Amino acid sequence: MPDRLDLGPHPHLGYTASALDRAANRRDERAKLAKLAESSNAGCYVMGGELVVLRNVGDALDPLFAAADARALGAVRDEVFLGLMRQAPRFGVGLDPASIESLKARNDLKITDLRTIAVQGLVDAGHLPPLAEAKALLGWHARHRFCPNCGAPTLAVQGGWRRDCPNCKAEHFPRTDPVVIMLAITGDRCVLGRSPRFAATMWSCLAGFAEPGETIEEAVRREVLEETGIACGRVSYFASQPWPFPSSLMIGCHAEALSEKIVIDRSEIEDARWFDREELALMLARRHPDGLTTPPPVAIAHHIIRSFVEDGGNVVL
Repeated sequence: MPDRLDLGPHPHLGYTASALDRAANRRDERAKLAKLAESSNAGCYVMGGELVVLRNVGDALDPLFAAADARALGAVRDEVFLGLMRQAPRFGVGLDPASIESLKARNDLKITDLRTIAVQGLVDAGHLPPLAEAKALLGWHARHRFCPNCGAPTLAVQGGWRRDCPNCKAEHFPRTDPVVIMLAITGDRCVLGRSPRFAATMWSCLAGFAEPGETIEEAVRREVLEETGIACGRVSYFASQPWPFPSSLMIGCHAEALSEKIVIDRSEIEDARWFDREELALMLARRHPDGLTTPPPVAIAHHIIRSFVEDGGNVVL
């Protein structure tokens, strides 16, 4: 692309590059976990539903609470062991949503959602991976209180990493839903789509859940064909990203488009069209003449698109 717009340094991909040691070998040590939670260097991330509780500390926001302070905020539904951050224990504390609502009037706290925290950079980026871990795990507990095998109430064990059924003895583990998110490419052009949920100016990669018995490559080809009518050939893996809304793993790919005619499935997406690399560069830089944009750097779609803008056809193997 001639005179390509300089997009500057590569931004950090949200919720990735965790410095947390999950210390899975500690999860069976119930008494030791209880002691770790009360240690002076322990920290708890507090949330309820979609909302996270942050402390106002001068001009900054801190998501970490001492265990006693976290429990004093309201009715605790669940506590989970997240791991060790440079040997400092980290836990997730899930409050009843009603307790979260009652905290909104306090001046010493800020209550907001994890997307806003990530997009606006409200906390140090190092907190995002454990916050994502806590949100996904606590969300799983909120949705899996009863055994899907027999319907009996289940009990949390292993520091919150398993739920056991005392009735039928079934063991239940957290699940992550794989989602393919991809850019279909031909030459210097690619396809972006729009969901009705998007901001009015935003266009993004196509995406969809992988189905049982399906490879990543098959899921990419199926989703692109279903949403836009475009057939794809070669598929190359780009990167992945935990996406705790509620508990997905975004699997980023580039795909070789074998056809160009777009036939939109309106039940899947609102719109789709071809973009060239020059137009995409303007969108990434927020300089498009029509105000069109891509997703923010916290999302993997931003990085998939930027890779194509900077590397062109070389992104497809």
